[in-house]
Amino acid sequence: MSSRLVRTFLIGCGLTLAGLAETPANFTVSGDWAVHVSAAGVRAQTVHVTPPAMVTVSAERYTNVPVYNPKGGGWMRGSQLSGVKAQETTSPGLLDADSFVLRTGPEPDSPALKKGVDYEIDLHWGTFGRLEGGGMKPDQTVYATYKHAQKRLDAVILAADGKIVLRQGTPHAAAPAPPQPGPNERHLGNIYLPGFIARLEPEHLFPILEHSYPEQPPVENATVQRIVKRLNSKQPVRILAWGDSVTDGVYLPDRFNQRWQEQFVARLREKFPQAKIELLTQAWGGRNTNSYLNEPPGSPHNYRETVLGVKPDVVISEFVNDAGLKPAQVEERYTRLLADFKEIGAEWIILTPHYVRPDWMNLTRERDIDDDPRPYVQGLRRFAATHDVALADASLRYGRLWRQGIPYNTLMLNAINHPNAFGMKLFADALMALFR
Repeated sequence: MSSRLVRTFLIGCGLTLAGLAETPANFTVSGDWAVHVSAAGVRAQTVHVTPPAMVTVSAERYTNVPVYNPKGGGWMRGSQLSGVKAQETTSPGLLDADSFVLRTGPEPDSPALKKGVDYEIDLHWGTFGRLEGGGMKPDQTVYATYKHAQKRLDAVILAADGKIVLRQGTPHAAAPAPPQPGPNERHLGNIYLPGFIARLEPEHLFPILEHSYPEQPPVENATVQRIVKRLNSKQPVRILAWGDSVTDGVYLPDRFNQRWQEQFVARLREKFPQAKIELLTQAWGGRNTNSYLNEPPGSPHNYRETVLGVKPDVVISEFVNDAGLKPAQVEERYTRLLADFKEIGAEWIILTPHYVRPDWMNLTRERDIDDDPRPYVQGLRRFAATHDVALADASLRYGRLWRQGIPYNTLMLNAINHPNAFGMKLFADALMALFR
């Protein structure tokens, strides 16, 4: 096939020779629920989006409602309303606050319990609990009626007949996925409905600008060079994945195949088939590096026993729960960790964290967000460069997901910070980029 025919074929599939979108489509809001779509080689068209609908839940049964805990995370303050439930949490902002009624029976005329007297509710997170001294007994069955929104990701498709069509995604409380294009179709992008919104805004439009992260030439790093030398020497290489719940991955459907460390080591073994690689994991959900440092001897998460004590050759750390650290704190704490790893002869690769729910990052949108605003990430980059520690910059990949038509929080199974298998792959991609 001639090079011209190859290029023609790739353009027809919406690709370039580099794997990027060929003349990306342009999306423009043209009405409350209308989007004007223009793409090279086809007539510009307008697609009409079905507005998000409120789902009504009537007389939902709850038994043994716990006492309301105002000090817990919003998703842990009491019973979780099923309509807004994500994986192990609830999805905030989906409950219609004015619609919630709690009754003693399933009938519409059953006596209603009183908020602030019998029960309390976090209307943002959709969790409720009984109040001590109120009219709700510990073993009483109650019935909740409410309305809630859902999240949805619709796909804009260039069909085989040249028409631009909108295919509606399946609504979910968290992690909605877009419909996939069929044979001879081109996926132009997605339209994101993050809940009950009054109208479309530019921030809801996600045309596909690139099909994959633009890999950069690897930067020479002494740590990586030493690891590669060991992998090529056929000496045993013990890799310790050290982190929090994202490293633990207990929430994943296929944990021991989908976690970032399993994906990475599987690919590393393919690249270095002669290497003898052993993978260990030490992870503690909801904790950070300081949690490990403060655990007493004998604890299942004592740092000296369960991290240093297993004598890893390579430590790969992932701690999104360290994200509250300022650059100076990163320098102080991570310098201590580096000294410990050097003392036992271990190499260190630091993973920068993924993006978490927007408001936790002071973000107001999920597009045009290439630059991670967290001081912690800036501190990690500075620390790695100063100390010649290897840095696998997964944050950069998350920051460009919008260019691939993906609102990054749609990868979070708990609507907060637990990425799905594809999100885990981004960590493995960042690690493998060090070994190209």
